Amino acid sequence: MAAKSSIDLIQEPTIAPAKGKLGVMIPGMGAVATTFMAGVEAIRKGIAEPIGSLTQMGTIRLGKRTDGRSPLIKDFVPLASLNDLVFTGWDIFEDNAYESALNAGVLEKELLNKVKPFLKSIKPRKAVFDRKYVKMLDGKNVKKGRNKMDLAEQLRADIRDFKKTSKVSRLVMIWCASTEIFLKQGPVHASLEAFEKGLRKSDPNIAPSMIYAYAALMEGVPFANGAPNLTVDIPVMLELSKRNHAPIAGKDFKTGQTLMKTILAPGFKARMLGLNGWFSTNILGNRDGEVLEDPGSFKTKEESKLSVLERILQPELYPKLYKDFYHKVRINYYPPRGDNKEGWDNIDIFGWLGYPMQIKVDFLCRDSILAAPLVLDLVLFLDLAKRCEELSGLGIQEWLSFYLKSPMTVPGLYPEHDLFIQMMKLKNTLRHLRGQELITHLGLEYYD
Repeated sequence: MAAKSSIDLIQEPTIAPAKGKLGVMIPGMGAVATTFMAGVEAIRKGIAEPIGSLTQMGTIRLGKRTDGRSPLIKDFVPLASLNDLVFTGWDIFEDNAYESALNAGVLEKELLNKVKPFLKSIKPRKAVFDRKYVKMLDGKNVKKGRNKMDLAEQLRADIRDFKKTSKVSRLVMIWCASTEIFLKQGPVHASLEAFEKGLRKSDPNIAPSMIYAYAALMEGVPFANGAPNLTVDIPVMLELSKRNHAPIAGKDFKTGQTLMKTILAPGFKARMLGLNGWFSTNILGNRDGEVLEDPGSFKTKEESKLSVLERILQPELYPKLYKDFYHKVRINYYPPRGDNKEGWDNIDIFGWLGYPMQIKVDFLCRDSILAAPLVLDLVLFLDLAKRCEELSGLGIQEWLSFYLKSPMTVPGLYPEHDLFIQMMKLKNTLRHLRGQELITHLGLEYYD
């Protein structure tokens, strides 16, 4: 018998197969959600490509560079097939997914009409909503209850109903709704007992997004937070996630301006170029832009955006380069622009002998087009984590930081914002799950 290689000797974690249908539940059936759902159906029909999706188009190198092994990620790990995705959602407006997509104005009507029957079949369930937390929106398709615990129980009933009627085997919930007002951790978030007491008393420190997360995690359903809300970034949700083996990830989809920051800032630090200031402004006219007109919601978004540079540049380690750099972020609602956001950055850097230089970035992006593939990847990877014996009980899935502006970590551990380190973390996690050697890029073996 031939001797086993070092790769063969690595213990491969147990991953259950992706059997049956996967139910995708989305609070907030606006621009991002409908662009995601329409896109999945267009790809299933063969009329579009899944551009921007690492799970569908990305490869992963295995072994040495000389081995020539780089399978598609979707062929390397057992992900759910796009044909197995089934959708439902909640929204404060009664529009079905087709009507909502038309209103959002992201995708052309010609494309939407090719998937019209599918989109029209997805009708929103009544949402848990309170204008105290999103002041710029209001709608009639809203649940009523005696208290917040009653609303949570109604959401849990929705989850069970969807699972039964759609005949799905597994579920994932991903928040695609609006940014809520800024909240800080408090005593009500400290434990399950305190949180459930707060639900029964309708504690104002429990936002609607937290009620969705509680309902999902109580049902053992993985939850991803695509907004900068506090939501699952509190002790009670970590407790529930671990206890019920329901993985969590968050927060805030990494699109547009912050994506550019996590690409550029690591480059500055790698080359030891200094930073005096970084001024960022955005204009957008979609529902997100309207919501962010409220100072409370903007504060939540601002906190998410401002943390990125501090973490990447590490001014405490490089005070001569990054101490006291000025960082300002502005977001302006401009209806004519719709979902086509413009992110403008002025960056003042300095180099050799302190000589100043400037960089200007004008990113005319499409917010929902950038976000939709992130939703797909997070859904598929969270389902994988749920089926993986090693990952399902961890709670926070830090390896999914690649997709998020303000990544979650265990308390006391700083988040990694560098996009390229995040990518290495994600791919090495996948290698680990399949019993493959991790890749360090040391490369000395090629020169022995």
